[in-house]
Amino acid sequence: MSTYYKIGEIAALYGISTDILRYYEELGILVPRRAPNGYRIYRTEDLWCLNVIRDLRDLGFSMDQIRSYIENRSVGSTLELFQQELCLIDQQIARLQELRDNIITRRETIAQAVRLPLGTISLKTLPGRPCHRIMQSYETDEEMDVLIKQLVAFEPDRQYIIGNNQMGSFLNLSDALDGRCQQYEAVFLLHPEGEHSIEAGTYLSVCYSGSFRQTRRFVPQLLQYTRDHGMAACEPLLELLWIDNHTTKHVEEQVTELQLKVELA
Repeated sequence: MSTYYKIGEIAALYGISTDILRYYEELGILVPRRAPNGYRIYRTEDLWCLNVIRDLRDLGFSMDQIRSYIENRSVGSTLELFQQELCLIDQQIARLQELRDNIITRRETIAQAVRLPLGTISLKTLPGRPCHRIMQSYETDEEMDVLIKQLVAFEPDRQYIIGNNQMGSFLNLSDALDGRCQQYEAVFLLHPEGEHSIEAGTYLSVCYSGSFRQTRRFVPQLLQYTRDHGMAACEPLLELLWIDNHTTKHVEEQVTELQLKVELA
């Protein structure tokens, strides 16, 4: 291997553009020698500098920070830099672990959703569920998407939660009893640090696949079930998204669960 490298050779070796190398030169971080013909040539020692730049950029260091270290490096500043790198690496590991755990949860949620009994009404005893909530009525998908973005703002570092079963809507029970079965009055995001809570209690549950418009068909079935079995329908009436359009564009694959709190006779 030669002692000197042309700019194109260095760019190919590091998988970067020659423009980036010229940018480093403008900043004074990596200044190559010039051959008699005026071409830029890089020494083997310059590879160390490129390695430092690459590693620190990967960790989020600014070019000013990198230049300051390279120009003023000492044993003390190198040890300090190592400590900063370790802290940043630990933060990235924690972030990746959280993302990994969330992906596993999402995978398990989808696996559970595809096994849910569809069209069958059942009773569930559910604990209190902390949540973020926005009390605002809506009618269209676009209006719901806006509210969901506001909900995600409660957890700005966890925007990748979109697509799992942590989101849903409150339906207006009074309207449902009057036959208007898809009047939404709030959206919620289940989260252990939520400032609100969905009440614990006994819930009637029914799941269906396909368009969420089918809520209009299944809410009356829940209400009729309460009458047939001597139950009192209470609030809340929830529409919980197990698999929605964030997970699949195929409507027939989407899964929704309706939950209605009831009091037993």
